[in-house]
Amino acid sequence: MQLFASLRNTLFAIVFIGITSPLLHAQSTTEEVPAAPSAPAAAPRPTGPPQFPPVDPANFTVDTPSKDTVNAFLHEFWGYDPDRVWQIQAIQKTAAPGISKVTVLAAQKTSPQIGTLQFFTTPDGQHLISSEVMPFGARPFDAAHKLLLAEANGPSRGAASKNLLLVEFADFQCPHCKAAQPTVQRLLQDFPNAHYVFENLPLTSIHTEAMKAALYSTCVAKLYGNDAFFKFADLVFQNQEGLTPQTSDTTLNEAATKAGADGAKVGSCTLTPEAKASVEASIKLAQSLNVNETPTLFINGRGVPMGGAPYETLQKIVAFQEKEDK
Repeated sequence: MQLFASLRNTLFAIVFIGITSPLLHAQSTTEEVPAAPSAPAAAPRPTGPPQFPPVDPANFTVDTPSKDTVNAFLHEFWGYDPDRVWQIQAIQKTAAPGISKVTVLAAQKTSPQIGTLQFFTTPDGQHLISSEVMPFGARPFDAAHKLLLAEANGPSRGAASKNLLLVEFADFQCPHCKAAQPTVQRLLQDFPNAHYVFENLPLTSIHTEAMKAALYSTCVAKLYGNDAFFKFADLVFQNQEGLTPQTSDTTLNEAATKAGADGAKVGSCTLTPEAKASVEASIKLAQSLNVNETPTLFINGRGVPMGGAPYETLQKIVAFQEKEDK
């Protein structure tokens, strides 16, 4: 089992931790006990549908959020997985005025193991709080979707229509971003009606050449268009090991030239205030969306961390979100 660093990743996860909260009124479950060390082989993992404990009305001490709202929210996050089942176990009043505590039990249909998700909702009903603040409600992704439609202006490809909008925030020096590019390509092949936008998010605190690469990419796109940008981007990711303080200028210049650009013109462009402002606008957009890791892919406003995500899961989420937003 894997512990996830944030609620966003927990909501995205397929497998849950087999623990339930001790704070629920008159509710408890037992964790699986591993086989004794002396046993010749571990006992087979139990199979079969999960058995949720009875819901105790005493665990519902507040009217907001309603069960319907929580169910709608969870449907938006988990509806892509037809094997995911859940039960709202508690919606409780807290000592903070207007702050409610929500507890949900969740499992897969074919596994008896039950996991727990807990979070707090704000008085306005628009956000939840766990290890981070996230949007909440029956349509939790709409605000981010609207913002991206208005401000995601990076290099793009795919369908002209933005009915299915995929926006990736990436860093050219990030190894996970390099590894994610075949996944992006595959998604665009499987969803030819998707409109894809690339947004720079250079993580300058850990990647010394990321800002320089972002500026180069911005200038290639500005001077030579989207096709040249994506050729340039592919070349930079392919030669990512060349993004060092000693070799990055050569690596980026060669990538620009091979993409059909004039390396000298691109290099001059990177020194302009306009190029810097363009990258800073992309960074600001990421900050507005609380993006804290690369690569992150937004699917009609739904942010999904791509590092290590199975392609089949991403494919299901894109298909689900496309259907939900028709």
